[in-house]
Amino acid sequence: MQRIADAAIKRIAGLDPFPEPPIIPLRTPVVLMHGFGLLAAFRRGGMLHGIAMHLRQYGIHAYAPNVAPYETVPTRAGLWKDRLTRILDETGTDRLHLIAHSMGGLDARYLISEMGFHDRVETLTTISSPHHGTAIAEFILDQPDRLRTWMADFAHWMSEATMEQTSADFRRAVAEMTPDYVASTFNPAIPDHPSVRYYSYAGQAGKGTDVAISPILRPFNAWLHARDGVNDGLIAVDKARWGTFLGTLDADHSQQVGLSITLRNTFDAPAFYRSLVERLALEYP
Repeated sequence: MQRIADAAIKRIAGLDPFPEPPIIPLRTPVVLMHGFGLLAAFRRGGMLHGIAMHLRQYGIHAYAPNVAPYETVPTRAGLWKDRLTRILDETGTDRLHLIAHSMGGLDARYLISEMGFHDRVETLTTISSPHHGTAIAEFILDQPDRLRTWMADFAHWMSEATMEQTSADFRRAVAEMTPDYVASTFNPAIPDHPSVRYYSYAGQAGKGTDVAISPILRPFNAWLHARDGVNDGLIAVDKARWGTFLGTLDADHSQQVGLSITLRNTFDAPAFYRSLVERLALEYP
């Protein structure tokens, strides 16, 4: 009986010598760059705000700013430049690690190579970014004009309603993610800078895998699988490879930022980003 009582007290009030999360010894600040749209941002402070707050528990100077969700890469990159400059000033450092999800990866590449940020970026790690475009962009642009107009109007309204002084250019932004545009225009014009290390992850879920996928993404996933093979609902695995490829995550596009509406989701987004930062701490002490 005494043993049972002791175990109960330990469960309720047991004290560890060091109860706080261990500090990850990464001196360089980390900036999380979100992708296109607002679906994963509602009531969360932004798509990657929760991940940044999780990393701060481990002593990481982590930031997840928000920029215009439905704008073009050059416009978003200009906004990122302002956000990152403020972070550099606030932290007193001269270099950053960028971790970019989806379209954020194209923004980051543009920022580094076209806007002179190569001397302030140590590494860029992208997660399911359309480095070779996505056929889903073509699918959207192929819809009837009335539907495309409705989507564009909705995107403009959402942008204005959620962020002050925010513009939107839905159609052009989507066009900039088509495979043809990325392959023939963006990639030739935006070469990697030799002073920055580039890493990438892809994501997989749904058709062709054993990974559960969000019901919202399932129709896109099936359509894209027929065209480009295994994907995460929006980006095919082969289209996300860039620089040093680090592997494929068992997570759909929304699960990668910690949002899931399927009960079978097993992907731990905070743990993944924490492991990513731990790798950076080992390689860039």
